[in-house]
Amino acid sequence: MRFAQAVSDVLQPRNLLFASLALLGWGVAGTGGAAWGLFAAVFAGAVPAWFIQRGVRRGAWANRHIDDRHQRLGVFVVIIASVAVSLAVLEFAGAPREIFAAAVCLLAVAVVLLAVTPLWKISVHAMVAGSMASALGSALSGWWWAASTVVVAVVWSRIATCGHTPAQAATGALTGAGLAALSFAVLL
Repeated sequence: MRFAQAVSDVLQPRNLLFASLALLGWGVAGTGGAAWGLFAAVFAGAVPAWFIQRGVRRGAWANRHIDDRHQRLGVFVVIIASVAVSLAVLEFAGAPREIFAAAVCLLAVAVVLLAVTPLWKISVHAMVAGSMASALGSALSGWWWAASTVVVAVVWSRIATCGHTPAQAATGALTGAGLAALSFAVLL
């Protein structure tokens, strides 16, 4: 259980977003692309993490996992707003299309999470992992296999820590992967 928690903590959405988006950007446009990937990760990962941590400090939530799914809804609204701001900047400033497509995917992930969460506790960790693996696979096909091992580790860790059922974790991963594949197919 301790190892599973460590895996879950290391592979939390914020960390995956920074690593994946920087790698995606670097793979398609070198150092400048990596900078755009990090920019998108700030809005999709760091801003939401800051908002969640602020809520934990104020006592709104017991921990960063926000175990009560109804309490997650406000977080998803913040994520949607934050990613929407990044999309406007990415489009206006001419960021690589692959980074723009990944951000569109993350907006779609947040919208799906907002819609599904009142009914079912789908795994945010797994959805982000699945989306980023699919984004990397769509843009940098050779990275697909390495990224898919991360998805398996995330799904396992969320089940092993009793954070989610196998169905919640697997559905999250598959939904995230599908949203990324759709975003990349439509936008590239």
